[in-house]
Formats: sequence, structure tokens, C-alpha cells
Amino acid sequence: MKHSFVLFWNVDTQNDFVEPWGKLYVPGAELLKPVWAQITGLAQRQEIRVVNTADHHYIYSAEIDEHPDMESTFPPHCMAGTQGAEYIAETAPEAPAVFNWDKEYLIPFNMPVLQNIRNIVIRKDAFDVFAGNRVTEKIVEALSPEVVVVYGVTTNICVNYAVLGLRRLVKKVYVVEDAIRELPNLPLPFEKWQKLGVKMISSQELLDAFP
Repeated sequence: MKHSFVLFWNVDTQNDFVEPWGKLYVPGAELLKPVWAQITGLAQRQEIRVVNTADHHYIYSAEIDEHPDMESTFPPHCMAGTQGAEYIAETAPEAPAVFNWDKEYLIPFNMPVLQNIRNIVIRKDAFDVFAGNRVTEKIVEALSPEVVVVYGVTTNICVNYAVLGLRRLVKKVYVVEDAIRELPNLPLPFEKWQKLGVKMISSQELLDAFP
């Protein structure tokens, strides 16, 4: 892989999902911290751009419910301004440009504007980052990657939506199979991904691709 044409895509590696004390803890997610740290370190060393998505909710957000069905609604999590909404240390982006879902941006979304930004944070108020923040598609189009490497949580919700949205816009989408984790009792998307040509790779394969 030529790193100038590669984009890493870090999905929602936030305290509320990863830490056992989190408001919407994904069982076993904390065990992926060493792998996520390796991927973050690789991006730093190779100067690979990373898009970091993040749930960023308010009490009136559509998916927030005190009596959730755990399919389309969930208990309060990643609430704006809380520790639970922060990234874990292993993936915390350095000096990011942050794009909030509830703000208008009048800057032109083109490569010169984003050229010197390595970490981008896209905050969202929906499972789907493309529906949950209007700048997401513009950023992908401006960066125009040939390959996007996806990792994070959760496999069967936000990671899935990210993969489906990216597959519409990008030639090659890879998912790091040992750097994702799912919520229980919800269908897994692997068969759908395979039909779309999404490739699964291991973190070791990713590391070996950038000697």
C-alpha cells in the first residue's frame, strides 16, 4: 500500500463503548486496546491520515432512550461534554480538526484545505456517520483515497454503516478483523461486506504492508 493513497478510519473508540465502566460497554472491547495502539502508532510513524468518528449525543438525540430497545434506541451514552464521549488513550487523535454535526461549515472542502491535517474528527448524532454529519461525504471526496482501512466499534452498527458508506465512494475498503468488536444479539454484517467486495485483513497484515 502506498500511504499517500491510504486513509485510516477509526470508528467510535470512545470510553463509553470500550471501558467496562462505559455507559454502552461493548463486551471485550477493552481487549483490543493493544491492537488499536499499534494501528495508531503506525499511522503516526507513516504519517497516514486518520478520520476518527465519534458519537456525540444530547438527551434529545433520536437514538437516546431511557427505555431503549437496544436495536434502534440505546441508553444515554457518549453525551456531549462527558468523559464517556472522549477517545481512549490508545486512539486519541493528535491535534485534530473537529467537525461537529450540529454546526455549519462554510470553508471549501477540498484537498488544499485538508492537506496539512493528519487527524480529522467527525462527530455524529446517528449510527451512520454519513447521515449523522453532512460533511462526511465531502471530506471523503476531498481526500479521494484509493484505500480505506476501517477499525473500531461496533461491528454490527456504526462500523457497518461506515463500511457501507465508504464502499459507495472508495475503490477498496479493508476492515481489520482483529480490531473490531460487536454488540451481542444483533446480526453481523460479514456476508454483506463480502458481497460488496470489502476485504478482511489482520492487524499484522496491515503492519506488514508498511515496513
